[in-house]
This record gives sequence, structure tokens and C-alpha cells, in this order.
Amino acid sequence: MRQGPFEASRAAAWADYRRLLTALEGRGRDPSPALPLARFPALYRRLCADYALARARRYAPGLIAELHDLVRRGYPHLYRRRNAWWALALGFMAAGFPRTLRRQARVCALAAALFFLPLLVMGLACGQDGELIYSLMDSAQVAELESLYDPDSGRPGRGPERQADTDFMMFGFYVMNNIGIGFRTFGAGLLLGLGSVLILISNGLMIGATAGHLTRLGFGPVFWPFVSGHGPFELTAIAICGAAGLLLGRALIAPGRLTRLAALRANARDAAVLVGGAALMLLLAAVVEAFWSASGAAAGVKYAVGVLGWVAVMAYFALAGRVDGGAGPVRGGPGDDHGP
Repeated sequence: MRQGPFEASRAAAWADYRRLLTALEGRGRDPSPALPLARFPALYRRLCADYALARARRYAPGLIAELHDLVRRGYPHLYRRRNAWWALALGFMAAGFPRTLRRQARVCALAAALFFLPLLVMGLACGQDGELIYSLMDSAQVAELESLYDPDSGRPGRGPERQADTDFMMFGFYVMNNIGIGFRTFGAGLLLGLGSVLILISNGLMIGATAGHLTRLGFGPVFWPFVSGHGPFELTAIAICGAAGLLLGRALIAPGRLTRLAALRANARDAAVLVGGAALMLLLAAVVEAFWSASGAAAGVKYAVGVLGWVAVMAYFALAGRVDGGAGPVRGGPGDDHGP
């Protein structure tokens, strides 16, 4: 084949390749849906074959040089190294997780209500009735709870047997405990969602009873500064894990036009994103609880950090992953695909 017919037969493919390459290099607009980036590897391989053929047939040096330049520019985009795990995690938390949470706002609001309303009601009730906590805990559990936040204890949140434990040891304990609660809340959603509902309500009742009982005893000046720092991250993460469980339950109870298995697979994507983000929030909560909550900082400082934590969490949920104040989403984060 002469050079003229060769170039004419390849012109359309080369033009598509150039448009995708320009988009990847950030020097042009993103390609249209009719020309997705997924076509780039096939076009690159075809261009390499054309380049080798042009050299073998000794076509004009200008054409060979042009094809060589296109191959060279496309290589790093096809064979670039994968991002480090920490970069992927940051991208996930910056865009994929908050966007998925907003997309599933109704389910998250339901989970938050199931968790925080029992917490508030039981907290107020136990603050008035000293016997009510025994409807949830036995006397040994209540005594252990009181020992954790006794004003005479060396470090709040640690029983007498754990006073000598280092912050790193407590960090490991908090990680296992917090993430264990989160994953149980999520996994129980497979029981038609009822498992997640029961765990959310029971955890809310237990936490509320603890807060109300300790406040009534006069242990509030120890308890509230301790929980104020990590509470914003831990409590919201538990509610989000419950929302992920409710997504699974919704797929089983109301699959719509899909089969239950297909609906479960569809909802599992957003559920996994929510659980992944909540797990990282629980990890952050464990860091704060181990290295800050039990520290000797003044109560006023701890309260201020707690307020800033709630403000940061709410602002993150509302604004993260947006562009131009919410005009549109950030491209490329995990969890971007819309679920059912």
C-alpha cells in the first residue's frame, strides 16, 4: 500500500487517538461519551502497529517522526505507575465517600435517627432516674462503667487494670473495638435490615444510658471532656455503618424490578463505599481517643476541640467532593458511579 492510501485508511483512528491523548495530557476538553477513555489502550496498540508498519515500508520521514511522537506521548499514560495507597485513600475520602453519602442521604438520615434519637431519650431519662440504667446493664457492668470515669481514677476511659497501658496499646484496643462495632452494624443488614436497626437502637440506648447515668452521679466533668474529642467521628461513623446495612436490607425487602440478588449487588457498591469511609473515620476516632481524649489538657480546650470536630464533620459531609461551591462533582473518585 502506498503512503497516501495508508494515511487515509488510518486517519479516523489517529484523530480519535489524538483527541484522547490531548484530554489525558490536560490540554483539551474531555472526550465525548461516544469516544470514552476506555478506547485509548486499543487505539494505542493500533498506533504502535501503524508506526512499525510505516518504518518497515520506509514511508516519509515526516510521517514516521509524527507517529513516533504520538507513541512516545501515549506511553506514560498507558503504563504509568499506580498511585500509592495513601493517595488512593485521600482521593476516596476527598470525593468518593462524601458524594456517596450525599447520594444516599435519606438512608443515612434514617440510620442517624435510629441511633441518635434513642441516645438522647435514654440519656435524659437516665439523668433523672438512677435505676433505669439497670434495665440495660447488670450491677457489675455499671460498677465497671463508673470506675472508668471516677474522678479519682488516674486516666479516664481506662479501668484500674488498664491504667498502665501505653497510648499505643489503647489505640490498638480502640481500633478493634470501634471497627468491630461498625462492621457488625453493617453486616447485620443482611437480616433484612432488621439487624442493623436493632444494633443502631441498642447502641444508642447504651451510649445514652452511660452519658445520663454518669452525669447524674456527678462524673460529667470527667466523662464529657473525654468523649468530646472523638465523639464526632465515632458516633457519626456508627450511624453511617448502619446506613450501609440498611442499604443491604432495602435490596432484600424492596428490590424493585431487579431480582433480590441483582439488587443486592447493585446496592452493595454504595454500601461498601459507606463502610470504607466509616472505617477510616473510626480509625481517626481511635487515634483521637488514645492520644488526646485521656490527655491532661484543660476541659475547656477539649470542649473546643469537640465543637470543631462536629463542625468539621458536618462541613465535610456537605462540601467535600464538590466543585465551585457545589456546582458539580469532582471527577475520578471511587464511588462516583450512581447506584440504584
